[in-house]
Amino acid sequence: MMLNISGIPVEVCRKNIKNMHLYVKPPNGKVTVSAPLSMCDEAIERFVRTKVSWIKRQVSNFDKQLRQSEREYISGETLYVWGKQYFLQTHYGNKNSLVLTGDKALLTVRAESSTEQRENFIREWYRELLKVEVARVLPKWEKITGLKASSWQTKYMTTKWGTCNTKTGKIWINVQLAKKTPECLEYVILHELVHLVERNHNERFISLMDKFMPMWREVKVSLNAQTLDYMK
Repeated sequence: MMLNISGIPVEVCRKNIKNMHLYVKPPNGKVTVSAPLSMCDEAIERFVRTKVSWIKRQVSNFDKQLRQSEREYISGETLYVWGKQYFLQTHYGNKNSLVLTGDKALLTVRAESSTEQRENFIREWYRELLKVEVARVLPKWEKITGLKASSWQTKYMTTKWGTCNTKTGKIWINVQLAKKTPECLEYVILHELVHLVERNHNERFISLMDKFMPMWREVKVSLNAQTLDYMK
């Protein structure tokens, strides 16, 4: 169900929970409400209206964040890899490749390739980079927490940094995390592992996050403050 409160679109998801939870999600400030199955539409709307000022502040914060310009993947543009900025130098050849050296990202593409084709190659390059790191970092946090994912996968997402299926134990990690500083990936992995045993962002969830990563709040702020992708 969708609501429009003071010009703000709000997605309502009914779940088997006791209390309502309001989220303004990165990277674009999407507003969602999780509500108990039995709660009527009017009660949900009243709840959201009491939070309008807070919602607007959060959405404004996302709007003010630095955002990359639209990419064409030509020389002079920038790429971020694990939080470091690289300056793109595009060359033409028969085989696509991307090599980091110093502060430069040396991109080789076919001269006739379209922007979309270049973007697809770059996205898959990021995916492979992330998969290597998840394979290293996830077992570390599984050992620390005693929590184990049944499986994991990478996915390009625009509203979440990670997600999990509490029934199957599978987690998904946003490919865009390969652009962020390394501790951000660790935070998201821990966040999703904790969700395997606590679905909601309640006191138990916070207590577990505090136990395993006392500085998680600072990392979360850092993640959401870093330069965002261009969005149409």
